[in-house]
Amino acid sequence: MRFLHTMIRVRDLDASLAFYVRLLGLIEMRRIENRAGRFTLVFLAAPLDQTRAAADWAPLVELTYNWDPEDYGSARNFGHLAFEVDDIYATCDRLARGGVTILRPPRDGRMAFIRSPDLISIELLQKGAALPKAEPWASMPNTGSW
Repeated sequence: MRFLHTMIRVRDLDASLAFYVRLLGLIEMRRIENRAGRFTLVFLAAPLDQTRAAADWAPLVELTYNWDPEDYGSARNFGHLAFEVDDIYATCDRLARGGVTILRPPRDGRMAFIRSPDLISIELLQKGAALPKAEPWASMPNTGSW
């Protein structure tokens, strides 16, 4: 057995791609538009998984955009996606400057949580050892839930 992908239903494909590709840094690997089924699938890979994803079509995040509106609720029934980052402070700073709310700041230099436009929780984990505690993150309160 091997892991292939995680599928997330999205309400606004453009907003989701802006979040996952432009802000988070994932790479679009493949797109399938199914006119008969009225949906679009977009498969994304983390930069360090790009070569493997191109060869094996895994591991991937699949964004599913159904052309007809649907109510997916608050998405709390889905746990979260997790990505390892080289510098959690720089990543959170870049995301915040891009308009992303940092729900659980990286106070410990190790872990943070953000949310996608479709309310999917995304955990960011520092690669290797935790970074030394630093402001403004060390004293920043949580915002909302994740």
